Amino acid sequence: MIKVKNEGIVLESSENGFDNQAVLNPACVELDGVTHMFYRGIRRGDMSSSIGRCRLVDNKAVERFDKPVLFPEYDYEKMGVEDPRIVFLDGIYYLFYTAYDGRNALFAYATSTDLVSFVKHGVISPRITYAEAGSLFGSSKIRMREKYFIFESYIRHRQGDDILLWEKDAFIFPKKFNNKFLLVHRILPGIQGIYFEDFKDLTDDYWRDNLRDLGKFVLLDPEYGFESRNIGGGCPPIETEDGWLLIYHAVEDSRYGRIYHAAAALLDIDDPSKVVGRLKRPIFSPAEPWEKRGDVNNVVFPTSAIVKGGRLYIYYGAADRLIAAKSVDMEEILKELKNSN
Repeated sequence: MIKVKNEGIVLESSENGFDNQAVLNPACVELDGVTHMFYRGIRRGDMSSSIGRCRLVDNKAVERFDKPVLFPEYDYEKMGVEDPRIVFLDGIYYLFYTAYDGRNALFAYATSTDLVSFVKHGVISPRITYAEAGSLFGSSKIRMREKYFIFESYIRHRQGDDILLWEKDAFIFPKKFNNKFLLVHRILPGIQGIYFEDFKDLTDDYWRDNLRDLGKFVLLDPEYGFESRNIGGGCPPIETEDGWLLIYHAVEDSRYGRIYHAAAALLDIDDPSKVVGRLKRPIFSPAEPWEKRGDVNNVVFPTSAIVKGGRLYIYYGAADRLIAAKSVDMEEILKELKNSN
């Protein structure tokens, strides 16, 4: 068993207008002993989301900005810019986020060179309906798991045939492979990855070709009991000598309702489509009062991980109300992953 240290609550809601209901699901970058945290803030009343910013030292906020870094500006994100993930690659900080218009959830990205000013580049996920996506899944050369079709049917039944493919949990690897980006994204119930040379290549026609062969782009599908509903990309992966360490979230359908867990996998360093190891149990699950009770109960939702002093610090949203952190020994978690198969 991996020993998990509870680092406690890191950030709570404030009296700032944009995050006075809740803060959750942060993206973190470590520079010179300071953790730059970008987080989802929810505004009381209309429950719209923006992305706020603070600085941490020893996991305590030493500076917090009273205005958001990114906020709703366009129709496709009018109800929120949500759940940021940040990656540094080739001198650029790429910040990915979910764009929510009140009905459709898509993913978009912004860039920065200084972590202060960000430029939005718009939606890059497929603007394709579930009705069309379902027919594309059916033509896949690699047999798709039945659960992909179950989710497609379920979401269309609840939201209508014109609902767009629900996409979240997107980020790139912090390294290129054969001069190509590797983007992680989530079409329920699994985690997929795609390679591309330029963001402008991510057109709807590109995505249609991808969806026709979605089976070969799956990085991880649900496997264990604590993943019985679905999984999703959590923290941007960390490069180690043993492979890419991926911390992700898993959702369990239980008699008590949905329970969100933090999980881990190890992917091949040269070909991340190959799974080197995968934990058969969660790293951690809701246990503390602030994880079990909140705006959404029983949620630990990891979205950022940083290595400091030989320990892996995992930052997560707790019960969709506040931000907390836990840490594990890097050698210990890598050893468990390598021995997991």
